[in-house]
Amino acid sequence: MYLLTIRDGLQTRHVGPYQSPKQAADDLDRLLPLCSDRARWQIHALEAPEDLLASLRPSGRLSSTAA
Repeated sequence: MYLLTIRDGLQTRHVGPYQSPKQAADDLDRLLPLCSDRARWQIHALEAPEDLLASLRPSGRLSSTAA
């Protein structure tokens, strides 16, 4: 899943989720003309918390005693 984030001045919008980055980019093409010229955007891949924790444990960056 993917999420589109558009920052325009002090406003941040999170749009999605999308099945593919192409779907997010297609929506971006429709939404960006409604924003100012200084708007910034990113397409993020959504991660499941369990997957993130599993990827961090082997590297020793996250201990089981962390709060």
